[in-house]
Amino acid sequence: MKIYQAMKIYQAMKIYQTMKLYSIPSFVLSIAMFLPSSSWGIAAAPQKFSQDRFAIGFWVDPPADQNMDQHYEDIAAANFTMVIGGFGAGTPEDVRRQVALCERFDLKAIVGQGGLPHDQLPAGPAVWGYKLRDEPPSQEFPSLRDTVAQIRQARPGKLTYINLFPNYASDEQLGTAGYDEYVARFMTEVNPDVLSMDHYPMMTPDEDGRNKYCSNLEVMRKYALRHDIPFWNYFNTMPFGPHGDPTEAQIKWQVYTSIAYGARGVLYFCYWTPRGHEFPKGGAIITAEGRKTRHYDQAKRINHDLKNLGKTVMQLTSTHVVRITPDTDPEGLLQQSPLSQLTMGDYLVGVFAHQDGRQAVLLNNYSFAYTAWPTVKFRVPHNQIREISKTDGSEIEVIDDSPDMEGLQLSLDSGEGRLFLLPKPAQ
Repeated sequence: MKIYQAMKIYQAMKIYQTMKLYSIPSFVLSIAMFLPSSSWGIAAAPQKFSQDRFAIGFWVDPPADQNMDQHYEDIAAANFTMVIGGFGAGTPEDVRRQVALCERFDLKAIVGQGGLPHDQLPAGPAVWGYKLRDEPPSQEFPSLRDTVAQIRQARPGKLTYINLFPNYASDEQLGTAGYDEYVARFMTEVNPDVLSMDHYPMMTPDEDGRNKYCSNLEVMRKYALRHDIPFWNYFNTMPFGPHGDPTEAQIKWQVYTSIAYGARGVLYFCYWTPRGHEFPKGGAIITAEGRKTRHYDQAKRINHDLKNLGKTVMQLTSTHVVRITPDTDPEGLLQQSPLSQLTMGDYLVGVFAHQDGRQAVLLNNYSFAYTAWPTVKFRVPHNQIREISKTDGSEIEVIDDSPDMEGLQLSLDSGEGRLFLLPKPAQ
């Protein structure tokens, strides 16, 4: 190898002698072109985490007890695609068992570190990465940046997972003058591979926090696009503190609005019910004693559809999000969307670019209390449109849900979203 490098240097010097107009810096560069970066002490860019499936996960993994195998079989049966550990699996041995079970049931894992040194963290194919911190203030960003760099050096390509505060956290909690600054500083100071936050909107007759939830998603969308990384978010699945127990429609609403803003992962709070003064009612997907609640079957149904839609969602990049309220004329708002007309109503429209050059649109019923039955007109004949099937993820023809009525009718359950693809533009 050293002889080969010497020959390359000799060739570069001959170039220099022939081209007398070269300056000394240019000559140095010409030598560098023939040598590997390691010869000059230039470090290669660290391998980045690559998300290979739509993330459907949760907070609070099951206990690492004698029923651990059954717990993970239940997780897979409910159509989750990944597990975030650190609660049930806390020791190195428990983490090892968790990873083995994720491999068996085709789940990805973000595991707790279990006190292990960075170079001893599990690194098998089921391991997406490692949980570092939940809701850090900005004062911790420098130390988190150092930890992230160390783990990336020890475990290239693995995710160093940090979850951020929501936008209703106080400036004192954030350590910044506002939420946008908090997220912007996190991106530049920590340089994450995935942007993640938790936000639990109030959806009661007395308080409606849905618009604030969407404004939080918009901040995630902005910085994820700016830095070319995916974003995920936690949403509420259980009663705690002032939060009510969400209906299945309210869970769907939280999920499909996230996707409309471009999320590549949705995370339930919580899977296993945590104990503590804040959770006296219990009522997550699984109770603290290990019993399935009604939320288990709800999540199973919702996740089934998400897994099938997710194959296409992972190929989309958000370009626009349009909010249509019941008192606004949709036509003017839809000018930059694949839809040209839409019955007045309560909708969220997510517009995307598919990696194959097509355009996509997700139509979300913004109401979690009522079904929607809009008349929809696309900018191309609807027989050229394809819908992504929630049954198997395939592209299917768009069916008119009320063929006896004029125009194309699309029915949307409360909180539901439907995803459509337009044909490629003519060359």
